[in-house]
Amino acid sequence: MRAVFRIWSTIKPYWRRLALACACLLAGTALDLTIPWILRETIDIGLAGGRPHFMVTVGLIVVGIGVARALFSSGQRYMSEWLSTRVAYDLKNRLYRHIETLSFSFHDRAQTGQLMTRCTGDVNAVERFASMGLLEVVYITVMTAATVVILFAQNARLALIALAPFPLLIVLTVRFGGLMRRRFNAIMQAIGKLNTILQENLIGVQVVKGFAREPFEIDKFDHQNQDVSQQRIAVNRYFSVNMPAMSTIIFISTVLILWFGGQQVLAGTMTVGTLVAFNSYVTMLSMPARRLGFFVNMLSEALASAERIFELLDEPIAVQDRPDARPLGRLEGRVTFDQVSFRYAHSDEYVLREVDLEAEQGQVIALLGKTGSGKTSLVNLIPRFYDVTAGRVLVDGTDIRDVTLRSLRLQIGIVLQESRLFSATIRENIAYGRPDASDPEIVAVAKAARAHEFIMEFPDGYRTEVGERGVTLSGGQRQRVAIARALLLDPRILILDDSTSSVDTETEYLIQQALRTLMQSRTTFVIAQRLQTVTNADQILVLDQGRIAQRGRHEALLEEGGLYKEIYDLQLRDQERLRRELMQLGGLFEDRRMQTVRGGAGLFDGASG
Repeated sequence: MRAVFRIWSTIKPYWRRLALACACLLAGTALDLTIPWILRETIDIGLAGGRPHFMVTVGLIVVGIGVARALFSSGQRYMSEWLSTRVAYDLKNRLYRHIETLSFSFHDRAQTGQLMTRCTGDVNAVERFASMGLLEVVYITVMTAATVVILFAQNARLALIALAPFPLLIVLTVRFGGLMRRRFNAIMQAIGKLNTILQENLIGVQVVKGFAREPFEIDKFDHQNQDVSQQRIAVNRYFSVNMPAMSTIIFISTVLILWFGGQQVLAGTMTVGTLVAFNSYVTMLSMPARRLGFFVNMLSEALASAERIFELLDEPIAVQDRPDARPLGRLEGRVTFDQVSFRYAHSDEYVLREVDLEAEQGQVIALLGKTGSGKTSLVNLIPRFYDVTAGRVLVDGTDIRDVTLRSLRLQIGIVLQESRLFSATIRENIAYGRPDASDPEIVAVAKAARAHEFIMEFPDGYRTEVGERGVTLSGGQRQRVAIARALLLDPRILILDDSTSSVDTETEYLIQQALRTLMQSRTTFVIAQRLQTVTNADQILVLDQGRIAQRGRHEALLEEGGLYKEIYDLQLRDQERLRRELMQLGGLFEDRRMQTVRGGAGLFDGASG
């Protein structure tokens, strides 16, 4: 019942439309109820009384009733469809708005396919109920009550006999509804899993093809699709058994009417027209009885879907503005971690423990550590993607929980190794953080990000559509567009993933040039994987099991030894040796070039350009 009331709360704002639809339904039902009475009068007066003119009059009345019934039916359908469309619109907006505001802790465990199913399939089930279900309740109630009253008014004894099987019909219907609700819940869960498999495979199609796993993925999809199919077949099986059973009960009522009513006609206590009308009313009563089965089916599906929808809408927002949060002014860029400890929701294990650090304005903080040491968790606390479990994160001396999320995040730029772009133009992707940016501003940051040249090579330039997830662009191009996007925001704090291992040397050079421009005069936290970043950092933080095991500058930490030297020997020493060899090769090349210039000819003559 709680789910029913919550569905009603989404419909209540449009009660006037619902009232108009119900009025049209009631008017049409009233007209339907006159037909058996007209049929009785036609038989008893027109046929039995031999009055053909009366039959012509009745015919014209029936035509008028048909026209009026069509008009009321049209009005009912329009109002109900408008209502259901509006309810679906509101629910989808509420769901999407809530999903957008839910914190990372929710999205860490949520399945995209399940969320998509709740926003589409589940909403559609509630929409169908809003369109037809509520009016079905009105129709079934009014038609049943009116018909029963008319039957008892005509012949109370025959009405009791005719309605005797109907309690069994009600029992079957209630039982059927309980079964259907559980079945529909299982169906929507299965569809959610199917959508998850589909979504993961469409995104990871390159991996699937690269490992030649198409047969496996096809089989996995087929297995889940078979589960959905079997769930639906089970629903249809219950439906195919229960609906004929309901029809059989109604036929039994008809047989009882003909047997006992026929005897009364033969005895002269009932007219033929009354018997025909009585049977017509019982047949009309069978309509709400049959539609009760469809209603229960629809209600069961709507309730199962509504529970899933409201479960998502009731999901608490872990990170949100405090009631007294204030907008953050222009930052200088000082970041402080004060005894910060952190663990993820639904986990008892701390990934950060008592972290203290002070990053001054304009400093570069390099983060090193083995996988799982807490580097990503640490930088995710700065834009408040998660709230600390203990301690405080401060910017310019202000606890980030005391300021609005929007004002904080608009001053933090993020450029990660996997740059996410949207299905839009290059210009729209660059201006994502500042949609009101002018064309000269966008071109300026694109040039600074070393992206302008390749953008202008496209026929449509900045109006080029990048495709889903930016597939039109190469990895290096996507990263430079992401850097331009961050530059346009003009953030005071930067969070960077320093890896460029997936791009060629020239692209890496362009990206590093763009990052150097981006980092100027900004406080930067870098998950460092390149020697140059480490050696140029103002502070190097070496994390181990959530704690800062070492901190300092490159030379001092090398002398200190420990975990930093271990990471250096494993990851960075080869980079430094290669850099020295290139420098030596560059020096040799320069010496020979100068000899060629002075001597006039030589090995590198013609290559000096």
